Amino acid sequence: MDIFDFPSGREGYYGDYGGVFLPEILHGTIQELQECFRLCRKDEQFWSEYMEILKNYSGRPTPITHLPNLSKKLGGAQIYVKRDDLNHTGSHKINNVIGQGLLCKRLGKRRVIAETGAGQHGFATATMAARFGFDCTIYMGEVDVARQRPNVFWMQNLGAQVIAVTDGQKTLKDAINECMRDWVSNMGDTHYVLGTACGPHPFPEMVSWFQSVIGREARDQLLELTGRLPDRVYACVGGGSNAIGIFQGFLDHDSVELIGCEAGGLGVGSNLHAARLAYKDASVGVAQGFKTYFLQNEQGNMLKTHSVAAGLDYMGINPIFPHLWEEGKVRFEAATDEEVKEALRLIMKSEGLIPALETAHAFVTAIKEAPQMGPTEIILINQSGRGDKDIFTIAEALGDQEWKSFINEKSDQYRRELC
Repeated sequence: MDIFDFPSGREGYYGDYGGVFLPEILHGTIQELQECFRLCRKDEQFWSEYMEILKNYSGRPTPITHLPNLSKKLGGAQIYVKRDDLNHTGSHKINNVIGQGLLCKRLGKRRVIAETGAGQHGFATATMAARFGFDCTIYMGEVDVARQRPNVFWMQNLGAQVIAVTDGQKTLKDAINECMRDWVSNMGDTHYVLGTACGPHPFPEMVSWFQSVIGREARDQLLELTGRLPDRVYACVGGGSNAIGIFQGFLDHDSVELIGCEAGGLGVGSNLHAARLAYKDASVGVAQGFKTYFLQNEQGNMLKTHSVAAGLDYMGINPIFPHLWEEGKVRFEAATDEEVKEALRLIMKSEGLIPALETAHAFVTAIKEAPQMGPTEIILINQSGRGDKDIFTIAEALGDQEWKSFINEKSDQYRRELC
């Protein structure tokens, strides 16, 4: 299934979703980016250069790890994990930013900007900027600055300017808005390195293309390890770049069920979650340059979202997924904050892995469903990030009083430094 085989006159649309909804002032910049990306997609040398950097700088290919202890404990399917947490900077985000960095060089831009929630995209962008010699500014919600302090530290020391956003909920949505404002003011020399497969065309296609390396590797690796494809593939979904990345390896195989795991927050009916499709609380709208499902009220105003995982705390979903959902290609489930904490404890103690809070959402659903599957069936989970960045949030969530006191003491100080 080629999700990028757009119908005539509908470039950038996935069924009814996607498109370009931007101020007129940005249309020239978007068109320039679209044209550059089209040329790069057809250029085998571009892909070769991209893969060479991922291999020698980021550490691809990342391995697949069998989880024998967890598989035995649950008593059902055999569980395997795609280890994109082992990339340089600790997540799948480096795949996208290296690709966009090469595009930026072709465009002749000297400065990059990015939004970040969990901090992993900001960390990766700052790393790429240092490597390629770009000036770099990262926008991050004030709330996320406090709960993702380790990544803020790395971004600053890599030479990026980190700006805490104090508008709105002070989380990912608001950081994206600030990036858009910056881009409008500085489009001549600045490229917006959007971190997920959202936003106006060509960003959903572009980010998905760069992240497709995950699925390509995973399919070939699992075939080599087990001699067969998985029965189910699980990935967490905020904007959805890691999920669409791994799913692309299996979209052509109807025998493989694809499951996207959203942030259930405080649960169904709480109005404090980010489960757009799983809870069916979202509706179709237009925001931040594209058309998709958003958590919004009847007037189209965006609702407050919540997740223990900063990277999933977003009111929209990439436009490819509603189309795949309606086509029956992807199923969506949600994991609550409490379920994520319990899954994290289990994974750490049974397998010695420390997934990011975002990734732990995918583990929740897999852990629920594995016992109902047969012992010869195979589950593949995309561990898109590691939990180092979440040390403060995890410690607080798991009730470590010493760390909690430390966090409360330092949080206000961190916010003041950046505001």
